[in-house]
Amino acid sequence: MPAQIPPASSFDDLLQLGLEGSDIGTWDLNLENRELTLSPTTRKLFGVSPDESIDYPRFLSLLDPEDRERTERAIEQSIATGTNFDIQYRIAATRGTAHWVRTRSAVVKSASGALHLCGIVIDIDEQKQLEAALRIREGHLRSVLDTVPDAMIVIDGQGIMQFFSSAAVRQFGYTEREAIGQNVSILMPYPDSARHDSYIARYRTTGERHIIGIGRIVSGKRKDGTIFPMHLSIGEMQTEGEPYFTGFVRDLTEYQQTQARMQELQSELVHVSRLTAMGEMASALAHELNQPLAAISNYMKGSRRLLAADTEENRHKIESAMDRAAEQAIRAGQIIRRLREFVSRGESEKRVEKASKLIEEAGALGLTGAREQGVSLHFHLDPDHDLVLVDRVQIQQVLVNLFRNALDAMTESAQRTLVVTSTRATNDMIEIAVSDTGHGIGKEHQPRMFQTFFTTKKNGMGVGLSISRTIVEAHGGRMWTENNPAGGATFRFTLPAAPTEGLTDAG
Repeated sequence: MPAQIPPASSFDDLLQLGLEGSDIGTWDLNLENRELTLSPTTRKLFGVSPDESIDYPRFLSLLDPEDRERTERAIEQSIATGTNFDIQYRIAATRGTAHWVRTRSAVVKSASGALHLCGIVIDIDEQKQLEAALRIREGHLRSVLDTVPDAMIVIDGQGIMQFFSSAAVRQFGYTEREAIGQNVSILMPYPDSARHDSYIARYRTTGERHIIGIGRIVSGKRKDGTIFPMHLSIGEMQTEGEPYFTGFVRDLTEYQQTQARMQELQSELVHVSRLTAMGEMASALAHELNQPLAAISNYMKGSRRLLAADTEENRHKIESAMDRAAEQAIRAGQIIRRLREFVSRGESEKRVEKASKLIEEAGALGLTGAREQGVSLHFHLDPDHDLVLVDRVQIQQVLVNLFRNALDAMTESAQRTLVVTSTRATNDMIEIAVSDTGHGIGKEHQPRMFQTFFTTKKNGMGVGLSISRTIVEAHGGRMWTENNPAGGATFRFTLPAAPTEGLTDAG
């Protein structure tokens, strides 16, 4: 029900009643005698009873002490200059908190010629509370944006920057004042900087998204002209029908440097692991090299004795001895070549290789001395599924490590059998398995077999299996182990099968 308002007799009366009914108070200050008149609504806002007599000094005393001087100065300036004033101030609290109001007024002349300062009073306390809450929320947001490492940049539909966070200042080198109002293309290297405006125009015309809502790695340009990698995510919002785009930028410079260093360290560790494996195989390899070298020496000594006799009958024997000496020299050279390839650092490069050839060459190194230890070797390799896409040296390192582990595991076994198989697996993979008849893997050790620095050997480093799994996973495969029902353990790993179409030489 609307408030019961007595009938008005004139337009001024109607206007006054309308203002009061809208909770808008009025006030009037006679500048000649400083007589102050307040409407009922104004009295209510100021906490003044309807019958209380109030003058200008009393009015000022009702204001909050912090706002009193400022408000009085604005009123006196308006009186002195005849200009309007619009001011917000607090009414002193009789209980609770101070109450905000807004006063707008103008200097007017009455019919009698007297000057008055009169206007309206509006309750803005709720508005001020909302503004305070908004400032707190904005402060929280600003605190978050100042803390997070990701930069935040807001642009309008024309690509002009409207917001530039503290992280953006750190990343790009522009101050907030330098960036806001500039086209965001200044943060991009050529040719992206030249194309950006057309990207926005095309999106606004077609709605076709290329990066909005999709994170992407792009290049950024700092104030000093340096280019750096960054991850960019863009969101869109609409305000009064106009689009705004918010970009979140993460500087990837340090990340990429860390990744590069990690790759260097991994490569270094892989190399050290190979050298360690060579150290473990040193005595067996010395024996392996000694055989062809001793044979060469014997053939050469025999040939010398035959030459001393210098008869036609010995010529065929000398030629045969020389041929055999050459074969043994080639054999020794192959062993040395494989050693050099295995311990070389080299660049990682994946090529199509035959799995059978990888196993054969790795066996020449890793299984050195196996027969002298009484180990029976069995190879069951699938010739129809033999091509893999791998880095040859790295996969041979995996095989050598598994071969050496298998030989070590069988040193105290009565039966010593090592079986190597290659078979086709699912998802275009080839599985290679190395099985031994050693002591197997204890249940307490099974979950930790591939952890770095974990080893069951007395003098082991604990990096071989960890590096082997890392190499296999880098090739897109996986590696695991299991105990054999009859004793011993089997290590299995998968490698991506190479396509066979169009291949003329698998190496």
